[in-house]
Amino acid sequence: MIYIPRDIETVLQDRLASFPSVVVSGPRQSGKSTLLTHTLPDYAYLSLDDPLTRERALSDPRFFLDTAGEKVVIDEIQQAPQLLSYVKMNIDLRRDQRGIYVFTGSQQFTVIRDLSDSLAGRIALLDLLPFSVSERSKALGPHTPLEDFIHAGLRGSYPELVLSPALDPSAWYGSYIQTYLERDVRSLHNIGNLRDFQRFIQLLAARCAQVLNLSDFSRDLGVSVPTVKSWLSVLEAGRIIYLLPPYHSNLGKRITKAPKLYFLDIGLVCYLTGIKDEDHLLKGPLSGALFENFCVEETVKMFFHQGRRPNLYFLRTQNQLEVDLLIEESFQTLIPVEFKMTKTPHPAMGGAIGRFRKLFAGWNIKPGMIVTLVDQSVPLSDVLSATTLPDYLSAIGNSGEQ
Repeated sequence: MIYIPRDIETVLQDRLASFPSVVVSGPRQSGKSTLLTHTLPDYAYLSLDDPLTRERALSDPRFFLDTAGEKVVIDEIQQAPQLLSYVKMNIDLRRDQRGIYVFTGSQQFTVIRDLSDSLAGRIALLDLLPFSVSERSKALGPHTPLEDFIHAGLRGSYPELVLSPALDPSAWYGSYIQTYLERDVRSLHNIGNLRDFQRFIQLLAARCAQVLNLSDFSRDLGVSVPTVKSWLSVLEAGRIIYLLPPYHSNLGKRITKAPKLYFLDIGLVCYLTGIKDEDHLLKGPLSGALFENFCVEETVKMFFHQGRRPNLYFLRTQNQLEVDLLIEESFQTLIPVEFKMTKTPHPAMGGAIGRFRKLFAGWNIKPGMIVTLVDQSVPLSDVLSATTLPDYLSAIGNSGEQ
């Protein structure tokens, strides 16, 4: 299989030049190992998924590290967290050196908790998500915004699916879910009934791009609200879902408190909801939600692959003012964004952004954007434009940088 350069490569090299160690976390099959073997050919590569390698690391961690090499990639570090205290000692003996250790892990919560506790101040944290639109275009060539959306929905964004057109997406996702449940969830979390947990994922998919109502899930599944919260944390930690918090600054009780739910790959949503053809994707009851999810997942990928943790929010007030996405560049400096699955945008679609400007009069509200399926971005007023997804990502990718 050919290697497609990843957007995160530049920031990876930068972090290796600045820190003794780097962790690249992300969901299974997002391309972590492939990225590191191609971009770091001078590093030794050790996978703790290999039972013999894992046994060596667990039985004699000091010898394992001493014989690993001067620079080493240790894959799936959550399989042997006991190594980390020895890694810390080795780094402290070589504090003037950079880029000694690179770790990967598929369970972000477990990995980050253990690494942050053990290597505070000694490690940089990066997330690699499935292919972005720009990465997919490197593999398949340029496409229209509509074609990008269709491909993301019906084939997904995981590298293996993008690069292997003969693969059946339904079979691949079925195997992926089973592997995720059996390997990660069962082995690393006390999840309880796996069938209920899988039903939970399916219910979440049907409600993507909606505000979470934990009580509804609790009632539908017959489990407690704390259990639902625990399951959500597992999916969020595994970078399967992304929870977008509500914007709260100076609005008090006028806003909703619950986050909105998005998946980080709409191909998985389509699999879980049974969407298998273009007509169902574009005209079915989930079409608008799927397009919004697609735009939000691409936003998150863009920031994560730049090594940035953005301040992203949505707005929904009691008087029915809703803005799909607010990007906070700095204090009281915001970019309002709406997502509309249309090829014929018009100024009235920016009504919510106009009301938002009035509500935050005196703040630095930057020109708003309506992300649509247009083939070319067009201005709708002096403070509003209808943009393509690539133009939108380029604009926000360059925003707020020092």
